[in-house]
Amino acid sequence: MSVEKYEVHEHDVIIIGAGGAGLRAAIEASALGCSVGLICKSLLGKAHTVMAEGGVAAALANVDPQDGWQVHFGDTMRGGQFINNYRMAELHAKESPARVYELEEWGALFDRTPDGKIMQRPFGAHTYRRLCHVGDRTGLEMIRTLQDKTVASGVEVYMETTLTRLLKDGNRIAGAFGYVRETGRFVLFKAKAVVLATGGWGKVFKVSSNSWECTGDGVMMAYDAGAELIDMEMVQFHPTGMVWPPGVRGILVTEGVRGEGGILKNNKGERFMERYDPKKLDLSSRDVVARAIYTEVQEGRGSEHGGAYLDITHRGPEYIKKKLPSMHEQFLKLADVDITKQPMEVAPTIHYAMGGVRVEPETSASTVSGLFAAGEVAGGLHGANRLGGNSLSDLLVFGRRAGEGAAKYVKSLNNPLKIDEAQIESEKKLLLRPFNESGTENPYQIHEELQNAMQEGAGLARTTESLEKALKKILELQQRAQQTRVPGSRLYNPGWHTARDIVFMLTVSEAIVRCAIERKESRGAHWRKDFLSKDETWGKQNLVTYKDTSGAMKIKMMPTPQMPAELAQLFQQEPVVTAKK
Repeated sequence: MSVEKYEVHEHDVIIIGAGGAGLRAAIEASALGCSVGLICKSLLGKAHTVMAEGGVAAALANVDPQDGWQVHFGDTMRGGQFINNYRMAELHAKESPARVYELEEWGALFDRTPDGKIMQRPFGAHTYRRLCHVGDRTGLEMIRTLQDKTVASGVEVYMETTLTRLLKDGNRIAGAFGYVRETGRFVLFKAKAVVLATGGWGKVFKVSSNSWECTGDGVMMAYDAGAELIDMEMVQFHPTGMVWPPGVRGILVTEGVRGEGGILKNNKGERFMERYDPKKLDLSSRDVVARAIYTEVQEGRGSEHGGAYLDITHRGPEYIKKKLPSMHEQFLKLADVDITKQPMEVAPTIHYAMGGVRVEPETSASTVSGLFAAGEVAGGLHGANRLGGNSLSDLLVFGRRAGEGAAKYVKSLNNPLKIDEAQIESEKKLLLRPFNESGTENPYQIHEELQNAMQEGAGLARTTESLEKALKKILELQQRAQQTRVPGSRLYNPGWHTARDIVFMLTVSEAIVRCAIERKESRGAHWRKDFLSKDETWGKQNLVTYKDTSGAMKIKMMPTPQMPAELAQLFQQEPVVTAKK
């Protein structure tokens, strides 16, 4: 057994991930009297929540008085093609307004209506103007506010620390193990409860709006610990990512551009969304718009670099600079395009994972005792397709519920937890494997091959053939990943970090592809070219992924929870939509 010592920290609750969900969970658990440790892979403040630029969806009804939680609930369920967990969607719609006002009380600054209320803008597939915003920097303002509140709450923050394994005492969580990124020093966190808020796994694809942290660590740690995952086949392509120049391909172009009147056109100058969704046009749901752009390109009507043109020049320079300052700056600096004078070139980019850890709606508890999850790493709320703006309200609503659930769980425990050294030794062995002299594989090469296989085989348009080809490649790469070799030491070694990341990424990719093969229909973000229509049977099923006792990945079908009559009747009548000015 290794004699190397590791750093030890102990808390009632540890929260892995410091985006909106992690921060909100930390605030809640701390307020309920728990000792809280907040661990982030990068620096505090550099979270993916910042990428959510357009706004936070909440039925405040400040601009459209007809709006209410029932309409928001209905939009969310329709957007998710009814495989969402209805109870999560109900809680989300009901509680979002209170969470937004709470954010305002903590110091968040929102754009205002002439009478001083929080301003709301239209967004794709939302019936009414519902997105509370701060120009196109809403996520940034949310992180700033939550971060200030978290630090003021006395939460202890551990930055640039990567956790790679959840530790268990029997069937319950006992903490987590990993390393400090700068030095490679091993670190153990003892905790009675763990909240996962690690975000998504967009880096398994080649063209993605996600940054380097999004490698699926959290969802895979949960899976390895015995938690069930849900809806893993559902990966969202945001319809508008940058296309040109190649160095910026995939960087997000906020839906706020279309919310403020931007129009999608093909190379003939046609507003092509009139053909795909004549009612909602450019503000149709993301799956519909992404497929429309893909189809236009495939049929020869794409933009110069293989996308579509997004034009907002008709709104005038002053309006654009006021409402979309980040987009104006982004295109000017990165693409040398002035969006007040020229259209943007955009194309679909991997953006968000609808699937994730299967959790209880009320508490955000996973199927493992003491393990909770909130935000993008948790599945259930968004079903087959997430509506724009719902991610930020999701973070607030379920971040709070996860923090509360973890705190209450901690207070219910009587027996002290034991740390199993064998689990730590097993993880240390896996982490140190790439320094073995016999290894021959480059982790960066494996990552590149994985991204190409996923982009081509499990991307926007899928077939049985493409998915099976991707799966074959993933299984081959999993074998090769056991032979990675990195030079140097654990000090400042990104190649070593990548070697562990790809183990997570290969497993999460296997889950995505196996579920995508299983779901033989097209629904929301899951577009099967060989099964183009929706299947009523599949509309009543979720796919659940789990690890069996032999360590093999298994998938089972689980009926979607049945909606009570009072909620089901909301879908009998269409809401009245007023003209959006």
